[in-house]
Amino acid sequence: MSSLPVSQSLDILAIAAHRDDVEQTCGGTLLKASQRGQRTGILDLTQGEMGTRGTAEDREREADDAAKILGVIWRKALDIPDGRVENTWDNRLKVAAVIRETRPRVVILPYWKGRHPDHYTTSILGYEACFLAGLSRLGSSDQVPVASKQALSSLPPHRPFKIVYATLYYDIRPTFVVDISEQFEGKFQSIVAYKSQFGDQEAGKDIFPAHDEIRTRVDAMARFYGMLGGVTHAEPFLQKEVGLVEDLLAIPVKSI
Repeated sequence: MSSLPVSQSLDILAIAAHRDDVEQTCGGTLLKASQRGQRTGILDLTQGEMGTRGTAEDREREADDAAKILGVIWRKALDIPDGRVENTWDNRLKVAAVIRETRPRVVILPYWKGRHPDHYTTSILGYEACFLAGLSRLGSSDQVPVASKQALSSLPPHRPFKIVYATLYYDIRPTFVVDISEQFEGKFQSIVAYKSQFGDQEAGKDIFPAHDEIRTRVDAMARFYGMLGGVTHAEPFLQKEVGLVEDLLAIPVKSI
């Protein structure tokens, strides 16, 4: 589902290494945005061919199903090797071309630390690609391979206004949380849409939780971050910038 009308741009683009990462880290936030009428999209850098469970074809079908649950209007997977996401010039150009194509106002990236190298590399790669996408001469540069020149030169420069980081995969205090109390069920359904990953099976049973345990874990994490924000369920994010407040009386979340 990678087609986007020429006249449209995305309000929010979530970028992640693997199909199902976005559903776990910020699926509720994307669903909430979609329900508000905002245009959302997902870019998966790999196709999941190295996963312990399922095939790339399985995960493609499941990703499409999950995107429909979340109300996502655009989704694409690049051909960067699974398990070998590297912050190379060519990979940055691939992501920069997507930024120019979709023209998001907000980009969600994974946090820049974590257990899986693909996750934290995606964070740095994504940030640098967002910067490159705004360079007006990028498409005409001699440093750009011919294959990438055509895609980049046919699209005007663009940089997102805001980049935020989904921190669920790493234990760090978030800058803010998004209330997904009303979207929690949809988030959970988008996760279990990946039947090849979260169904009970012999492969990877020592790594993946049993199916009956998944909801408990997802619920516990969302409730923990919800507690920090004074709501039932939430997803955590971090921003690098200082927050701007105009009215002290309008700041949410009670202090004592």
